[in-house]
Amino acid sequence: MSDGTATAHLFKPKLFNLFAEGYSLDFFRRDALAGLTVAIVALPLSMAIAVASGVTPERGLYTAIIGGFFVSALGGSRYQIGGPAGAFIVVVSAATHEFGLDGLLLTVLLSGAMMTVLALSRLGSMIRHMPHPVTVGFTCAIAATIMASQLKDFGGLTLTVAEPGHFFPKLVVLGAALPTLNVAALAIGFGSAALIFALRTWRPTWPGMLIAVALSSLAAFALSLPVETVGSRFGAMPDHLLAPQLPSISLEMIWKVLPTAMVFTLLGGVESLLSAKVADGMTNRKHRSNMELLAQGLANIASALFGGISVTGTIARTATNIRAGAKSLLSGMMHAAFVLAFMLVAAPLASYIPLASLAGVLVVVAWSMAEKKEFVRLLPEWRAASILLATFGLTLVKDLTAGIVAGCLLAAAYALLGRLKKN
Repeated sequence: MSDGTATAHLFKPKLFNLFAEGYSLDFFRRDALAGLTVAIVALPLSMAIAVASGVTPERGLYTAIIGGFFVSALGGSRYQIGGPAGAFIVVVSAATHEFGLDGLLLTVLLSGAMMTVLALSRLGSMIRHMPHPVTVGFTCAIAATIMASQLKDFGGLTLTVAEPGHFFPKLVVLGAALPTLNVAALAIGFGSAALIFALRTWRPTWPGMLIAVALSSLAAFALSLPVETVGSRFGAMPDHLLAPQLPSISLEMIWKVLPTAMVFTLLGGVESLLSAKVADGMTNRKHRSNMELLAQGLANIASALFGGISVTGTIARTATNIRAGAKSLLSGMMHAAFVLAFMLVAAPLASYIPLASLAGVLVVVAWSMAEKKEFVRLLPEWRAASILLATFGLTLVKDLTAGIVAGCLLAAAYALLGRLKKN
């Protein structure tokens, strides 16, 4: 079987090669099992990411269902799983706070259109060449920001003022709220995170996140614990998809959200193509970068139309898909179908999920996504360290855009100086 190198440049979804390469009933069974496995991982994670992003939990499910289906059906990677991603929590939360839900959906729609244009311009392969210290810097900063954003629900804190968006002011406000700590919420948050970490070590094939969320929900209900739940904050979860519709569009709003849409586009492109590259390394295949970026663009457009948030390729879920024995893109499409089935059948059960448990899930996500070893490895090399720390620091103090721009400009300056010295 070819590794796809000769056709990596083509605008042709990998799905088109499925039957030409040979597809059997056994492959279908493996894809179905892998799709179910990934859906079990995606269920609590999608809701947790949505809540942390400032929207209702069903928006995360819409994203996994609609966005996940389009990423797999049209993608240039055979194993990519799309959906809401932890890396987007910071920027989606900021967009939701600044523009409201309609503005967020317009931002997602515009970013999808931009990705589509980039793909059709054959710029997909260029996005992957962002300097490595910049990628490590903003990834670690995003992880730290996610961790901080979950402390309120993790400990059931009660704030007397609005929670700031920036990292250091947020820590000050949360520190002042420590006397309101809810011991029951803290026990659920800490217990959920500890159980997920423990299962990863002792039973890595088990769905640790789903088990932690289910057990914490049972404990909170059976013991009548005084903790906030999905139902108490957001009401009943819907058991259906929304009808597709355009968000409110005006030239004024487009102008307002355009810079944020550009950040969504850059971050989504980088995350998706990095995830596809990881999948290549695990399977000895070659993804089609421009086709993958085109699929991500169309998936974001579709997600916005159905009320979902940003879609991107997700490294953890893609790796889970491969380890579960996936043979084709059908596993990703079936993962979306399984998430839809859950929403149709078991949506009322989601109301009992403690928010502290979802915070515990995202604490694990933040800890896992931070490239801690790479961060330490880059520090001794002064050029890489300066790029890394500039990106990391400005992302925490200002925002993701400032961090990425500063890191890339610094990397470009070093590259230019290096060329001048050679000449």
